[in-house]
Amino acid sequence: MRLYEFESKKILSSHGISVPKGRVAATPQEAGAFAQEVKGPVVLKAQVLATGRGKVGGVKFAQIPQEVGKIASAMLQTQIGGYAVKSLLVEERIDIKQELYLGATYDEVKKTPLIISSSLGGVDINEVSRQHPEKIHRASFSSFMGLQPYKAWYLVQNLELPGKLSWTAQAILLKLWQIFSQFDAVLVEINPLVLTKGNELVALDAHVEIEDDALFRQKERLKKFQIEERENKARPLTQFEIEAAQIDKADYRGVAGRVTEFDGDLGLLIGAGGGSLTTFDAILRHGGKPANYCEVGGNAPVSKIYKLARLILSKPGVKGIAVITNVYSNSRVDFVARGLIKAMVELGMDPKNYPVLFRSAGAFEEEGYAILKKYGVRYYDRSTSMDEAARLAVQMMKEES
Repeated sequence: MRLYEFESKKILSSHGISVPKGRVAATPQEAGAFAQEVKGPVVLKAQVLATGRGKVGGVKFAQIPQEVGKIASAMLQTQIGGYAVKSLLVEERIDIKQELYLGATYDEVKKTPLIISSSLGGVDINEVSRQHPEKIHRASFSSFMGLQPYKAWYLVQNLELPGKLSWTAQAILLKLWQIFSQFDAVLVEINPLVLTKGNELVALDAHVEIEDDALFRQKERLKKFQIEERENKARPLTQFEIEAAQIDKADYRGVAGRVTEFDGDLGLLIGAGGGSLTTFDAILRHGGKPANYCEVGGNAPVSKIYKLARLILSKPGVKGIAVITNVYSNSRVDFVARGLIKAMVELGMDPKNYPVLFRSAGAFEEEGYAILKKYGVRYYDRSTSMDEAARLAVQMMKEES
């Protein structure tokens, strides 16, 4: 879960890292009121989860308070990267002498935490890495040992800071690692960390991204900062998608709830990693109209499959359902079969007469097939390809229409 800039700065500030004086504004009037308090130049920043906002008008400057309302009004009516701008972070404008970069993430090769520093801040760090690799400095280390002061000191020596400011930068870097570790983050970055004309180090922009699978143990910590758990999507979740996500989060076992809602009539329970997308595409290619996209796997229990199947079958407009998975190595076919049949029976649907197709294979497949056979469900084993199963599912729906 990616945090907004103002949320990230709350966390940084609580750890003793200096940030500009600012306030979140949801209206032009609120933005103007804060500008009157500052009594000087301010910067208005669109609070969206998209990157590169500065290149598309997401950051504006105002020299006098009287300009702020008009600028804020225009910004609040825009979209950036598919996200509607609903609030602005209005901050005092900082006089900058030097821009730096500090970040904490994971080394995907070594599978360890990674700290990055650069004397070129304020621009995309990936761009700096391509054009000026000599300006990028990295240090990886064990999660158990944490970032040691000597490694932090090595990294700040490359920032070309004057005098004793290197000690301040070292302290900031150690705090950055503390935030990264405490919040189960996958990314914490300050870009830029600026040296002001008053010789102070200030986090001018910041981003924190938390591992989604660790959010369950971060709820209380985030609540202290008035940060609510959310899905980082370009559109609000539908009620159907919210309920599916709740089903998944209520039970840690297996994956059954990565759902996107569509307007079709064929409900889907599909699983195979990348094969799930391939199956979905195959259904579209054969002329089908999916009612949803959904992955199942990881040996989800019967109760989880049942709740998800019931949700899909209850969706308005759904006239049939297809369960299509690859050969399961980590899930029981009989669990999927039992969950599906239970949902249908409780909803008063006759599995023998309702349009349902089941193509799955793997552990306990014979037991699963026996359940399906008992209830008259058409099922296919591994001898039927997933593409063919998709075609048969579409054909099944056409025959029913």
